[in-house]
Amino acid sequence: MKIGLDILGGDYAPKATILGAIEAQQLLSEDQKLVLFGDEEETKILIEKAGGNPSDFEYIHAPENISMGEHPTKAITQKPNSSIARGFELLKNGEIDSFASAGNTGAMLVGSIFSVKTVPGVLRPAITTIVPKLKSGFGLLLDVGANADCKPEMLNQFAILGSLYSQHMFGIPSPKVGLLNIGEEEEKGNILTTTTYPLLKSNDRINFIGNAEGRDLFSDIADVYVCDGFTGNVVLKLAESFYVVTLKKGFKDEFFDRFNYEQYGGSPVLGVNAPVIIGHGISTPQAIKNMVLQSRDMIQSDFIDKIRSAFN
Repeated sequence: MKIGLDILGGDYAPKATILGAIEAQQLLSEDQKLVLFGDEEETKILIEKAGGNPSDFEYIHAPENISMGEHPTKAITQKPNSSIARGFELLKNGEIDSFASAGNTGAMLVGSIFSVKTVPGVLRPAITTIVPKLKSGFGLLLDVGANADCKPEMLNQFAILGSLYSQHMFGIPSPKVGLLNIGEEEEKGNILTTTTYPLLKSNDRINFIGNAEGRDLFSDIADVYVCDGFTGNVVLKLAESFYVVTLKKGFKDEFFDRFNYEQYGGSPVLGVNAPVIIGHGISTPQAIKNMVLQSRDMIQSDFIDKIRSAFN
C-alpha cells in the first residue's frame, strides 16, 4: 500500500504536514508506505530536524506549490511539477493508492475529475464531511462544496455514495438517508428538493426516511444527509464555528469537542476512481495524521470497488 501525501499543502505546511506524516508513519504497518510529494531534499532535512527517520518514507520530488489563491485549472496545467499535479499523475498511473492534501481545494477537485476521473455512471463526485450525533456516533453530510448547483439526479446519487461510505467505513448496515430541507412534509422545499424527494423515495438502494430539517442534523433521525454543495458548505462552515466559539467562551463539552475537524482528518471526494481526501487549509499535525489514516482505511475497505459495483 502506498499512501500519497502532499507535503506543501496547507497554511502550516511543510512543518505541520511533516510532523503529521511522522506521527502517521508510526501507526502504519510494514507493508504500508507513505509517499511524500514536495521538495525532496528539504523534506528529508525537516524530517530529520523533527526527530523522524527520512528512510521511513518514499519521495516524489515536486518542488512547486499551488497556493490557495491560484486558479485551480490553470495552476494544475501550468505547474506540472507541483505537489498536487504530480500526486494526481501518480494516482492516475496506479503508482500510489490514494492521495491527500490540505492544499488548494479547487485544484484537488480538478485533479480528481480530470485526472483520476469519475467512476462510470457517477454524474458528479461529492465532498462529504462528518457531523457528530448528540448521543454518540457520527452522521455524514454531502455535498459540502464540490457542486454549488445540483440537479435532482445528482442528489439521488449522493444518497447512494453517502450510504456506501457510511456502510463500509462506519459499519452501519442500512444507513438512514435524509434530504436536508426546510420542513419535514414531502411537498416542502424549493424546486430542487421537491423534485429530488420522489427520486429518493423510489430508490431501492437506499434507506430513505424523508426530509430532515437543520435542527435534525445532530440527531439520530438519519445517518446520511443529502443536499446541494452550496447549502452543505454553509452548514459545514457554521458547524465548524461551534468548536471555535466554545473555546473562545471557555466552555468545555464532549459533544462540541467532536466538532474539532482535527479528529477526522479530511473530507473524501466520493465518486472518483481512487481515494482522494481534501484536508482543511489550517490542518494541524493531528489532522494530517488522521488524514493519512483515513486514506489507509479507504484503501483497506476496497471502497472504490464498492462504488463501481453500485454504479455498474
